[in-house]
Amino acid sequence: MSFRQRWPLAGALTLSLVFVAACGSSGSDAAKTAAPTRVFAADNGDVTIPAAPRKVVATGYAVPALIEAGTPLVGISTWRRGLAMMSEQDLATYNGLAKIAGETAAETNYEAIATAKPDLIVIGVPKPAMADLDMDRLKSIAPVVAISPTMPSAWREQSRRQADAGGRLGDFEAAKAAYEKKAAELAAKYKDVLSGLKFGHVGAYGDIAKGTFHREFAGSWGTTIAQDVGVSYYGEVKKKGGGGLDVSEYPSIEELPKSLGEADAITYTLQADGSVSEAVQYVLDSGLWKNLPAVKAGKVFPLQYTEAATYKSALRTLDSIDKAFAPLLAP
Repeated sequence: MSFRQRWPLAGALTLSLVFVAACGSSGSDAAKTAAPTRVFAADNGDVTIPAAPRKVVATGYAVPALIEAGTPLVGISTWRRGLAMMSEQDLATYNGLAKIAGETAAETNYEAIATAKPDLIVIGVPKPAMADLDMDRLKSIAPVVAISPTMPSAWREQSRRQADAGGRLGDFEAAKAAYEKKAAELAAKYKDVLSGLKFGHVGAYGDIAKGTFHREFAGSWGTTIAQDVGVSYYGEVKKKGGGGLDVSEYPSIEELPKSLGEADAITYTLQADGSVSEAVQYVLDSGLWKNLPAVKAGKVFPLQYTEAATYKSALRTLDSIDKAFAPLLAP
C-alpha cells in the first residue's frame, strides 16, 4: 500500500515506526550474516571468494595441501598417489571426507559437489585436464579457484596459493618453516660429503616395452627436494616439451652410459612403500648400469617419497634422503 494514500495521522505514524524498525533489524541481521569476501588471483582469473571459507571442495593437488592446512573440507577427489605420505591424522581426515571426484577431472560428480553445498571450490588438476571440467556448472555451485600444477618444483608456491585460497595460510607457513629448518640441518650435515659431486637421477616412469628409462634433471619430482639438502644435479633435457618435460626425458636404455656416465653419484626413485618399481628395476638389472662409474664406486642412493607435493609430506622425503646419504658419513 502506498504512503501517498491519505491515512489517519496516528495510523500512518504507527506504520512508519514499525517499518523503520523492521528495516533496521533486517539490515543489522544481514550485516551479521554476510560473510566478508576478497578477490583471489587464480589461474582462471580474479575470483571473489569468502575471506574465511567454511565449506570447501578440493580436487587434485589441492587435496593434500588443504587437508594438511586444516581447511574445513566437505568434499574431495580421490588422491591415491599421496596416501602413503599422509600422517595417520590426515589419512583419517581423507578417508572420512565425501569423494566428489575420482583420480581424473573427467570423473567429477557435479551432483555430489552441489549436495555438499560448498562456499568455495579449489581445483588443483593440471591445465590440460581443465578441458574435462564443466567450469560454468561448477561456478553455478560456488566460486571456483583453479590452481594448477606446472613445473614439478613449483609445488611449493602451488601449495601456498591453495592454502591461501582456503584461508589457512598460517598453518601453511608453520609447515613450511618446519620443512626449511630440517632441510637446512641436513644441508649442514652433508655439506662436506656432497660438495663437488655431480649427481644424476633415475625416475620411476620409464617404459620397459619401449626400452626407455626415466632421466630426471634439477627441478624434477625426483630431484627437487634433494636439491634443498645440497645435492647438485648436472645436465639438462635435449629438448624442452613444457611442464615436467622441461626437466625430464626418456632415453633408450642403450643411452645409459651417455646420459649418466659423467655422474659422480646417482639417486633413483623408490615407490612410496619402499619397493623398486619395474621401470627402475629394468635399469638396475642392465649391464650398462652396472658399468657406470658411479655404480662401480658404490655411489648410488635410493630415495623414497619423491612425489611429495606439500611441505608436511616432504618431511618424509627428507627422512629418506637422510637415511640414503648416511653411509657417506661413515668413517
